[in-house]
Amino acid sequence: MLITGASRGLGQELALHYATAGWRVIACSRSVSKSDANDGIERHMLDVADPRSIAALAEIVGERPIDVVINNAGIRGDTGGLATIGSEDFLKVMRVNAVAPLLIVRALLPNLVAARNPIIANISSRAGSLAEGTLDDDEGDYAYRCSKAALNMGTVKLAQDLRPYGITVLSLHPGWVRTDMGGPRASLPVTESAAGLKAILDKIGLADSGSFRAFDGRTVCW
Repeated sequence: MLITGASRGLGQELALHYATAGWRVIACSRSVSKSDANDGIERHMLDVADPRSIAALAEIVGERPIDVVINNAGIRGDTGGLATIGSEDFLKVMRVNAVAPLLIVRALLPNLVAARNPIIANISSRAGSLAEGTLDDDEGDYAYRCSKAALNMGTVKLAQDLRPYGITVLSLHPGWVRTDMGGPRASLPVTESAAGLKAILDKIGLADSGSFRAFDGRTVCW
Protein backbone atom coordinates (compact mmCIF):
# COMPACT_ATOMS: atom_id res chain seq x y z
CA MET A 1 0.00 0.00 0.00
CA LEU A 2 1.04 3.61 -0.55
CA ILE A 3 0.21 6.63 1.56
CA THR A 4 0.98 10.32 1.06
CA GLY A 5 1.67 12.85 3.79
CA ALA A 6 3.18 10.10 5.93
CA SER A 7 5.91 11.93 7.83
CA ARG A 8 3.74 12.86 10.81
CA GLY A 9 0.25 12.90 12.25
CA LEU A 10 -2.45 10.72 10.76
CA GLY A 11 -0.38 9.67 7.75
CA GLN A 12 2.47 8.44 9.92
CA GLU A 13 0.07 6.59 12.21
CA LEU A 14 -1.67 4.90 9.28
CA ALA A 15 1.69 3.80 7.88
CA LEU A 16 2.65 2.29 11.24
CA HIS A 17 -0.73 0.56 11.63
CA TYR A 18 -0.41 -1.10 8.24
CA ALA A 19 3.25 -2.02 8.73
CA THR A 20 2.47 -3.57 12.11
CA ALA A 21 -0.28 -5.62 10.45
CA GLY A 22 2.26 -7.05 8.03
CA TRP A 23 1.64 -4.87 5.00
CA ARG A 24 4.42 -3.65 2.74
CA VAL A 25 4.07 0.11 3.11
CA ILE A 26 5.35 2.85 0.81
CA ALA A 27 5.22 6.05 2.84
CA CYS A 28 5.61 9.33 0.95
CA SER A 29 6.27 12.82 2.30
CA ARG A 30 8.10 16.03 1.50
CA SER A 31 10.99 15.02 3.75
CA VAL A 32 12.38 11.69 4.92
CA SER A 33 14.09 11.39 8.30
CA LYS A 34 17.05 9.06 8.86
CA SER A 35 15.48 8.11 12.19
CA ASP A 36 12.75 6.28 10.27
CA ALA A 37 15.17 4.05 8.38
CA ASN A 38 14.71 1.01 10.61
CA ASP A 39 10.92 0.89 10.94
CA GLY A 40 10.42 -1.50 8.03
CA ILE A 41 8.59 1.07 5.93
CA GLU A 42 9.76 2.04 2.44
CA ARG A 43 9.96 5.82 2.39
CA HIS A 44 10.21 8.21 -0.53
CA MET A 45 10.14 11.97 -0.94
CA LEU A 46 7.03 13.35 -2.60
CA ASP A 47 5.75 16.89 -3.05
CA VAL A 48 2.14 16.34 -4.08
CA ALA A 49 1.92 19.93 -5.35
CA ASP A 50 4.62 19.21 -7.97
CA PRO A 51 3.55 17.03 -10.94
CA ARG A 52 7.22 16.24 -11.61
CA SER A 53 7.54 14.78 -8.12
CA ILE A 54 4.46 12.63 -8.69
CA ALA A 55 5.90 11.37 -11.97
CA ALA A 56 9.20 10.57 -10.25
CA LEU A 57 7.36 8.55 -7.61
CA ALA A 58 5.61 6.52 -10.30
CA GLU A 59 9.03 5.72 -11.77
CA ILE A 60 10.27 4.54 -8.38
CA VAL A 61 7.24 2.34 -7.81
CA GLY A 62 7.66 0.83 -11.25
CA GLU A 63 5.28 -1.99 -12.13
CA ARG A 64 4.60 -3.16 -8.58
CA PRO A 65 0.91 -3.78 -7.83
CA ILE A 66 -0.54 -1.44 -5.18
CA ASP A 67 -3.56 -2.70 -3.24
CA VAL A 68 -4.36 0.52 -1.38
CA VAL A 69 -3.55 4.18 -2.14
CA ILE A 70 -4.36 6.59 0.69
CA ASN A 71 -4.36 10.22 -0.41
CA ASN A 72 -3.68 11.74 3.00
CA ALA A 73 -1.43 14.73 2.27
CA GLY A 74 -3.25 17.98 2.92
CA ILE A 75 -2.97 21.55 4.14
CA ARG A 76 -5.46 23.88 5.79
CA GLY A 77 -4.57 27.35 4.57
CA ASP A 78 -6.10 30.61 5.78
CA THR A 79 -8.73 30.42 8.53
CA GLY A 80 -9.68 34.11 8.81
CA GLY A 81 -12.92 33.93 6.90
CA LEU A 82 -14.13 35.98 3.96
CA ALA A 83 -12.13 39.06 4.96
CA THR A 84 -8.74 37.35 4.59
CA ILE A 85 -9.26 35.10 1.56
CA GLY A 86 -6.28 35.37 -0.80
CA SER A 87 -6.18 33.85 -4.26
CA GLU A 88 -2.67 32.40 -3.93
CA ASP A 89 -3.41 30.71 -0.61
CA PHE A 90 -6.76 29.43 -1.87
CA LEU A 91 -5.27 27.95 -5.04
CA LYS A 92 -2.41 26.34 -3.09
CA VAL A 93 -4.90 24.56 -0.83
CA MET A 94 -6.94 23.42 -3.83
CA ARG A 95 -3.81 22.19 -5.60
CA VAL A 96 -2.70 20.06 -2.65
CA ASN A 97 -6.05 18.85 -1.32
CA ALA A 98 -8.15 18.42 -4.46
CA VAL A 99 -5.97 18.26 -7.58
CA ALA A 100 -3.00 16.25 -6.28
CA PRO A 101 -5.04 13.15 -5.35
CA LEU A 102 -6.35 12.95 -8.92
CA LEU A 103 -2.85 13.26 -10.37
CA ILE A 104 -1.55 10.59 -8.00
CA VAL A 105 -4.33 8.21 -9.00
CA ARG A 106 -3.60 8.83 -12.66
CA ALA A 107 0.12 8.19 -12.17
CA LEU A 108 -0.45 4.99 -10.17
CA LEU A 109 -3.44 3.64 -12.08
CA PRO A 110 -1.44 0.82 -13.76
CA ASN A 111 -0.25 -0.30 -10.31
CA LEU A 112 -3.80 -0.30 -8.97
CA VAL A 113 -5.14 -2.20 -11.98
CA ALA A 114 -2.45 -4.84 -11.41
CA ALA A 115 -3.62 -5.44 -7.82
CA ARG A 116 -6.43 -7.61 -6.48
CA ASN A 117 -9.44 -5.68 -5.14
CA PRO A 118 -7.62 -2.31 -5.17
CA ILE A 119 -8.79 0.63 -3.06
CA ILE A 120 -8.29 4.38 -3.31
CA ALA A 121 -9.00 6.19 -0.04
CA ASN A 122 -9.18 9.98 -0.14
CA ILE A 123 -8.79 11.51 3.31
CA SER A 124 -11.49 14.15 3.22
CA SER A 125 -13.30 15.90 6.06
CA ARG A 126 -16.82 16.42 7.33
CA ALA A 127 -15.95 20.11 6.87
CA GLY A 128 -16.32 19.48 3.13
CA SER A 129 -19.86 18.12 3.46
CA LEU A 130 -22.50 20.51 2.13
CA ALA A 131 -25.08 18.87 4.41
CA GLU A 132 -23.08 18.52 7.63
CA GLY A 133 -19.98 20.68 7.33
CA THR A 134 -21.30 23.76 9.12
CA LEU A 135 -23.76 22.21 11.58
CA ASP A 136 -21.49 22.60 14.59
CA ASP A 137 -18.49 24.35 13.06
CA ASP A 138 -18.26 28.00 12.01
CA GLU A 139 -14.50 28.39 11.47
CA GLY A 140 -13.45 30.58 8.58
CA ASP A 141 -11.40 28.07 6.61
CA TYR A 142 -13.02 28.67 3.22
CA ALA A 143 -10.21 27.18 1.14
CA TYR A 144 -9.98 23.99 3.17
CA ARG A 145 -13.73 23.40 3.10
CA CYS A 146 -14.00 24.07 -0.62
CA SER A 147 -11.02 21.81 -1.33
CA LYS A 148 -12.53 18.90 0.59
CA ALA A 149 -15.89 19.38 -1.13
CA ALA A 150 -14.04 19.26 -4.46
CA LEU A 151 -12.16 16.15 -3.33
CA ASN A 152 -15.49 14.50 -2.51
CA MET A 153 -16.70 15.10 -6.05
CA GLY A 154 -13.38 13.69 -7.25
CA THR A 155 -14.11 10.56 -5.24
CA VAL A 156 -17.55 10.14 -6.81
CA LYS A 157 -16.20 10.72 -10.32
CA LEU A 158 -13.26 8.34 -9.82
CA ALA A 159 -15.63 5.70 -8.44
CA GLN A 160 -17.70 5.99 -11.59
CA ASP A 161 -14.75 5.95 -13.99
CA LEU A 162 -12.74 3.20 -12.27
CA ARG A 163 -15.53 0.75 -11.47
CA PRO A 164 -14.89 -1.18 -14.72
CA TYR A 165 -11.35 -1.85 -13.41
CA GLY A 166 -12.67 -3.21 -10.12
CA ILE A 167 -11.22 -0.29 -8.14
CA THR A 168 -13.06 0.87 -5.02
CA VAL A 169 -12.89 4.61 -4.28
CA LEU A 170 -14.16 6.37 -1.18
CA SER A 171 -13.82 9.53 0.90
CA LEU A 172 -12.97 9.20 4.57
CA HIS A 173 -13.58 11.61 7.44
CA PRO A 174 -10.89 10.97 10.07
CA GLY A 175 -12.61 12.93 12.84
CA TRP A 176 -11.23 15.90 14.73
CA VAL A 177 -7.81 14.43 15.36
CA ARG A 178 -5.10 15.65 17.72
CA THR A 179 -2.40 16.39 15.12
CA ASP A 180 -0.53 19.51 14.06
CA MET A 181 -3.50 20.41 11.87
CA GLY A 182 -6.22 19.43 14.35
CA GLY A 183 -4.52 21.05 17.30
CA PRO A 184 -4.21 20.01 20.95
CA ARG A 185 -7.91 20.63 21.74
CA ALA A 186 -9.07 18.04 19.21
CA SER A 187 -11.22 15.27 20.65
CA LEU A 188 -9.77 12.19 18.95
CA PRO A 189 -6.37 10.53 19.52
CA VAL A 190 -4.57 9.89 16.25
CA THR A 191 -4.18 6.19 17.04
CA GLU A 192 -7.96 5.78 17.36
CA SER A 193 -8.62 7.58 14.09
CA ALA A 194 -6.04 5.50 12.21
CA ALA A 195 -7.37 2.25 13.65
CA GLY A 196 -10.93 3.18 12.68
CA LEU A 197 -9.98 4.12 9.13
CA LYS A 198 -8.00 0.91 8.64
CA ALA A 199 -10.93 -1.13 9.95
CA ILE A 200 -13.14 0.43 7.29
CA LEU A 201 -10.63 -0.23 4.52
CA ASP A 202 -10.16 -3.82 5.66
CA LYS A 203 -13.80 -4.70 4.97
CA ILE A 204 -15.09 -2.51 2.15
CA GLY A 205 -15.58 -3.66 -1.42
CA LEU A 206 -16.72 -2.45 -4.80
CA ALA A 207 -20.32 -2.19 -3.61
CA ASP A 208 -19.17 0.61 -1.26
CA SER A 209 -17.38 2.58 -3.98
CA GLY A 210 -18.32 6.25 -4.15
CA SER A 211 -19.31 6.50 -0.49
CA PHE A 212 -18.26 8.91 2.28
CA ARG A 213 -17.45 7.28 5.63
CA ALA A 214 -16.37 8.56 9.02
CA PHE A 215 -13.64 6.85 11.05
CA ASP A 216 -16.31 5.18 13.19
CA GLY A 217 -18.05 3.63 10.19
CA ARG A 218 -20.88 6.15 9.97
CA THR A 219 -21.94 7.30 6.51
CA VAL A 220 -21.36 11.04 6.11
CA CYS A 221 -23.86 13.01 4.04
CA TRP A 222 -22.47 14.75 0.98
